[in-house]
Amino acid sequence: MEHTVNVFSLRVPGPKRVQFRRSFVYRHVEKTVHQALVQKLARMVSSLHAARLLLEEGFVQEQAALQRILDEIIEDVSFLSFSVISGNSEPSHKNYLEWFFQEEFDPNDAVVSSKARPSVPRQKIRAYLDRCVSGPKGSSKDLDAYKTVSKAYSGFVHAASPQIMDMYGGAPPRFHMRGMQGTERQAEHSADLWNCFYRGIMACCLSAKAFGEEELFVSIRKFEAEFLRETGNDYQSNEWPRCRPLPSV
Repeated sequence: MEHTVNVFSLRVPGPKRVQFRRSFVYRHVEKTVHQALVQKLARMVSSLHAARLLLEEGFVQEQAALQRILDEIIEDVSFLSFSVISGNSEPSHKNYLEWFFQEEFDPNDAVVSSKARPSVPRQKIRAYLDRCVSGPKGSSKDLDAYKTVSKAYSGFVHAASPQIMDMYGGAPPRFHMRGMQGTERQAEHSADLWNCFYRGIMACCLSAKAFGEEELFVSIRKFEAEFLRETGNDYQSNEWPRCRPLPSV
């Protein structure tokens, strides 16, 4: 996946130095959909590395919170990729790009203050993806599944009580605040993280199509088949209930 991002980064105009106050920042000044894809994929790969490290140390609560972020990144990559692949770019895509590239702070403001950042509603993004996969009418069942999974992982982000209580147990029962290595929770989250790795591969695959990189697309599809053969094919790791390290990104 890192290789894929590096290939794509060479296919777009590179970041340029832009003055910010008395220094500078790097920015993609053209603000294209392909530049947005490169940025989103780079953050996706970084987050997969981070989630893997958290899992290995048993910090599964924090891993799950990061998976919530990964869910949205992967949805965004698909949302942008399909708009190029299908040639069906909607007003929401234009808005997404405008708001994605919007600066967080006003460089001309004497007092650094955050600017309001609008966003395309997550529900609208998921509905668009659902129509791309299920047809013009979409599937309410699939949208319900999106919503359920998102809500469950939001509990880890916002530290809801049911999710926090996953940290409690043992003999004597206590809160495990230094990770949950060797516990059933670590094994569960190991199997679950497989899905993020698989979806990350598919996000690279869609992006290759959006970039018109057919050779790379075929290569990623072959890697996907190998990944399924080696690790599982039922949307969770075949290492369950055993807990082993995940493959490198």
